[in-house]
Amino acid sequence: MIQVHNVKKEFEDIEAVKGLNLHIKKGSIYGLLGSNGAGKTTLLKMIGGIYKQDAGEIFIDEKPVFENVELKGRMIVLTDSLYFFPQYTVRQMANFYKSIYPLWNEERFQELSKVFPISVNKKIHRMSKGMQRQVAFWLSLSTMPELLILDEPFDGLDAVMRQTVKNLLVQDVAEREMTILISSHNLREVEDLCDHIGILHHGEMMIEKELDDLKTDVHKIQVAFKGGVLPDGLLEEFDVLYKEERGSVHLYIVRGDEEEMSAHIDFFMPVLFDVLPLTLEEIFIYEMRDVGYAIENVIV
Repeated sequence: MIQVHNVKKEFEDIEAVKGLNLHIKKGSIYGLLGSNGAGKTTLLKMIGGIYKQDAGEIFIDEKPVFENVELKGRMIVLTDSLYFFPQYTVRQMANFYKSIYPLWNEERFQELSKVFPISVNKKIHRMSKGMQRQVAFWLSLSTMPELLILDEPFDGLDAVMRQTVKNLLVQDVAEREMTILISSHNLREVEDLCDHIGILHHGEMMIEKELDDLKTDVHKIQVAFKGGVLPDGLLEEFDVLYKEERGSVHLYIVRGDEEEMSAHIDFFMPVLFDVLPLTLEEIFIYEMRDVGYAIENVIV
């Protein structure tokens, strides 16, 4: 559905996005991760047609997105900074959305009023940050978008409402094949939702994989040997992202094939050897360490 080819974007002397390529299939939930200043928001705004790229091509359904009114009528860009017209009520804002989004569904809007317990006659600017975020999702999902672009979307929502919104998003993906592109610093929420992951660093795509493949490619292991002495060259043929000693136990974060790595370690007959599950957050941290991003020791 989305094709990004060799896209570049600069702001004065800052090269925010550098020759980036990205591919997102229809009906997928794609998580865009990255360090601060990696270019995530810039990329999202280019895909949403808010910014025009300086070079390269961006297509949605094989059509260029910038200044494409027809395409923009089928997508929603929900940024971290919300904007509503001053003094507007929920109903007035809904009428505005109805006038510009051709797929607006009034029946869906009424159904979602049972999910978001907010009076349609209440002025939005008087609401809390969390309630405004609920209104944003309420309106956005009522437009029946084919593409939903989310930048830090759950900021301000309580735990119950976060789960409610995530359930609504998954429901729309399953029933309508809505495509979601989401960027968030809360990697646990991204892990719950996404089936594909892209990691940006300094405007470049480091990794783009299915989440399951990413998890099966990076492993956390703990190993110990008699006398506390490691055999020579234990993991030298593997890509070790991180290592740490805790007494006689050695902890490693290793990229590679799990079966091959396990067979190799078993050959040295360890007294302790475990492969532990890794979260997306841990994978992100150690991938970023591998490219020189300064982080503290966070292995658990």
